[in-house]
Amino acid sequence: MSPRRSLLFVSIWISTAIVFAFGLWYYTDSQHFVEFLTCYVIEWSLSLDNLFVFLMIFRSFGVVPHNQLRVLEWGIIGAIVLRLGFILIGVKLVALFNPILYFFGALLLISAYRMAFSKEEHSDIQKNKMVAWMRRRFAITKNYYGDKFFIRKAGRIFGTPMVLVLVTIESSDIMFAIDSIPAAFAITQKPFIIFTANMFAILGLRSLYFLLAHAENMFSKLRYGVTIILAFVGAKIILDQLGFHLGHTISLGVVVVCIGGSILLSLITDRKKEG
Repeated sequence: MSPRRSLLFVSIWISTAIVFAFGLWYYTDSQHFVEFLTCYVIEWSLSLDNLFVFLMIFRSFGVVPHNQLRVLEWGIIGAIVLRLGFILIGVKLVALFNPILYFFGALLLISAYRMAFSKEEHSDIQKNKMVAWMRRRFAITKNYYGDKFFIRKAGRIFGTPMVLVLVTIESSDIMFAIDSIPAAFAITQKPFIIFTANMFAILGLRSLYFLLAHAENMFSKLRYGVTIILAFVGAKIILDQLGFHLGHTISLGVVVVCIGGSILLSLITDRKKEG
């Protein structure tokens, strides 16, 4: 996907989410509007951070761009199923034991701490334990066969390295869902709002990935903005339980400023490097 087409589709998906938000305002009230937009921006920013991991996985496995599309499509389908499952489980847990929100808040604060102070890892993904275990347990070919996940040779079915790529991407999405779903619960406990915000963020992942692949430097400092957001929503969910409530409009403003500021910092830093 070319940079121009990627940017076009990213704009379309974001515009669609905004139109949906105004539809909520028209048919319900302004609170649903702000809650959805806040959740959407949080999930969008976390999804964008997740795409950096996708990019690293594809590079590590040496997947050529025209073969990445199919993995992304299946990865998105898997992400939708996983997020729905996490949301339903989260709603049920909160209904049964409301103090679990303290745990959600603590989890987000720990994630923010790790993201802020841990060094970025560039280790060879193909050498991790899960990939090594799959290579030992299953018949995996050494070479790629286009974008096929499985092939038949000599009457036997073999997996291709594309299977390892897909499994690695899905496992990384599970880790990101552990952050993204509690973050949404910091804003609202309405399943409909949380699920729709996640879906709009996920459905635009494919075009957003190719935009990232073409303009990686544009989001190089996104990590800082995401770190602040995780810390903010983690603190917010704990303070809400203690009776100190921050308005939804304030939350939306903080999230937008963090994302916009980190992207602006990325652009400024990139220009200085070029200069």
